[in-house]
Amino acid sequence: MVLELSTHTLILKHPFTISRESHDTQDTLIVHLSMAGKTGYGEATSNPYYGHTLQSLLSEVKGIKDEIENFPFSNPDDFHLWLKGKGLSSFALCALDLAAHDLYGKLRKKPLYELWGTSVTSYPRTNYTIGIDTIEQMVAKMKERPWPIYKIKLGTEEDLDIVRELRKHSDAVFRIDANGAWTASQTIAIAPSLKELGVEFIEQPLKADDWEGMEQVAHHTVLPIIADESCLVEEDVRRCALHFNGINIKLTKCGGLTPALRMIRAGKELGMKIMVGCMTESTVGISAIGQLLPQLDYVDMDGPLLISNDIARGIRICDDASIVFPELGGSGIELLS
Repeated sequence: MVLELSTHTLILKHPFTISRESHDTQDTLIVHLSMAGKTGYGEATSNPYYGHTLQSLLSEVKGIKDEIENFPFSNPDDFHLWLKGKGLSSFALCALDLAAHDLYGKLRKKPLYELWGTSVTSYPRTNYTIGIDTIEQMVAKMKERPWPIYKIKLGTEEDLDIVRELRKHSDAVFRIDANGAWTASQTIAIAPSLKELGVEFIEQPLKADDWEGMEQVAHHTVLPIIADESCLVEEDVRRCALHFNGINIKLTKCGGLTPALRMIRAGKELGMKIMVGCMTESTVGISAIGQLLPQLDYVDMDGPLLISNDIARGIRICDDASIVFPELGGSGIELLS
């Protein structure tokens, strides 16, 4: 294989604010893996919350470049297992794993979902995320992008007022993501009103390690609760089953498609709803997520809709939230020049 790396700064259409941070650009690393005339692409964004910068990701991958290029690549599973022994962060591992899957499918001239034995005749539609802002601006963002499902970021002193006002302007499904900003008592208290306002579920209301609080919520809330920050890697799935109704898997957090597929299977066996979310990636990362769609209950893959300078072609999200799947194999990614 031949390994190349490129870095990009994605420009957000609006400043993106959640309960713990705000930003108007997103740095991202793209891994290029080439073999036999085909190139696979993978992505990992920088993330200060998890301690990953572009420089740290570049350093990790460059540090084993020669070994990667000499690896006898035949399939993504063996490649991922080998990479796990190199001590990479989950973010760097993700970028390499996604590129390996894209390459593998392109070499076999089949999309990944087909190689996995699934069909895209039916799949969940992505939500569109409304970041924290003034109520007026959140309403304006929603009107700017009419959509069937909205994920609404909360974690302010006027959370219920936000949802009430947004509901006046849309009959779409609402999902709430507090990014760990609430307490157990707040979650239990606000849930009935949110349910009346047409909220489907609440994502990660409590801090990731507040398992005692989540046990209270699990027994007393009237809405389903989905784990995000509490479910990072495969080992977290079983514990989350005791406290949550579902899990939101992030490819960068777990280390790519290879472990994500195992987490999906484990979560289903435990009776949980399965969601995969994004980290405001470009179409590179989103096209990888899209290959998982037939296996999911919910999905948050709106990254390309939130940025103004997408860097790739692949899966295309239409105005009605339906998906046009690329004809190329793998994840179907073509990097734009």
